[in-house]
Amino acid sequence: MQILFIMGVIFVLGSFMKAFVQNLGILNVVGYLVLGVILGPSGFDLIPKEFIHGSNFIIDLSLSLISVLVGANLRYDILKNMLKQIFVISLSEAIFTFLFISTSFYAMFDLMNFSFSSEYQIIAAMLFGGLATATAPATILAVTHEIKAKGKFNSFLLGIVAADNAFALIFFSFIVIISKTFIDSTSINFHLVIDIIKTVLFSVAVGITGAFISEIIDRVFKKNQNVKTTSTLGMIFITYSISQYFFLEPLLASLVMGVVAANLSTNFYLVKKEFDNHLKDIIFLLFFTISAMHLNISFLIQMPLAIVVYVFFRIVGKIVGVYVGSKLSNADENIGKHLGIALFPQAGIAIGLALSLQEITDFKTISSIILNIIIATTLIHELIGPFLTKTFLMKYCKYSKKR
Repeated sequence: MQILFIMGVIFVLGSFMKAFVQNLGILNVVGYLVLGVILGPSGFDLIPKEFIHGSNFIIDLSLSLISVLVGANLRYDILKNMLKQIFVISLSEAIFTFLFISTSFYAMFDLMNFSFSSEYQIIAAMLFGGLATATAPATILAVTHEIKAKGKFNSFLLGIVAADNAFALIFFSFIVIISKTFIDSTSINFHLVIDIIKTVLFSVAVGITGAFISEIIDRVFKKNQNVKTTSTLGMIFITYSISQYFFLEPLLASLVMGVVAANLSTNFYLVKKEFDNHLKDIIFLLFFTISAMHLNISFLIQMPLAIVVYVFFRIVGKIVGVYVGSKLSNADENIGKHLGIALFPQAGIAIGLALSLQEITDFKTISSIILNIIIATTLIHELIGPFLTKTFLMKYCKYSKKR
């Protein structure tokens, strides 16, 4: 009863918040985040901590759908003339973001008053760099859905976000390996490297398999579109949960499923249509409101320099990386100059990766500090990011003013 009551409160208050922010011309995403802060421990503390800490299934459900829909934007028929540019720009942006964050944190650790040994300063700097490469697909997807953005810039942005998060998941896994190598200085554990490679490959395989099984089921229900949509949603949840069960990368598996399904099936747009018409508002309301409940506002005051350094050098790295990548790939001038700032949002994936560090004994000394900084910076990224993304989408895309 308590869970249903809390969910009901979130839905009712979320409806009022949505109406309120729309009258102000503010994105729904921002309203949901503010609602989460107000209801959570940093606000009036109206939601029991048991609900917040036990809401992982809601976050997982949301992330599974969001990851698939982000991956579905990598359609060959639409992006076939831009795939090389998307790959080069995403890789360049990930590398530069990692370098900017890692070097800035390592150079300024003494000023931040962290009680890390020199060994752990290097490790923490690398981990911060790896986390910074991720972009919030839910926020950007929410913005593009809300203003109904269309055009080359929008297609490029969604393609970059999909490729960017695939790189982030792979990149972060290898950074964890390198960090463990610093701790165990006796030798490089090649077996661990092989295990990570296997994890990535198996995650990709699970995503591909999920997409093919979904397509086979869809063909069985060829004449019943409603059943096809339901079965596809079921396979999305199964793919995500199987990846979790076998300790793979569920976000990567879901993203790959979205890529394969969108290119394999001519009717996958029906799932996206169903999401737009019926699920979008519910998923985004729950995801952003509950995510914001995890934020610790007081931490913004306790470690301001670390937060400023992370936010500033992360966006600088993305801007520089996109610019360099666009030059190398001969992309459109507007994309090179302006796409980087639209990648400012960061939330669920970065928090999920930071949470995964809590389970690694070698990182016990630094994992809690890393998690708190990522959660604290999420508030800044998610409050400012949607406005930046919306500004550039509205400037360079065709869009609908209808809400």
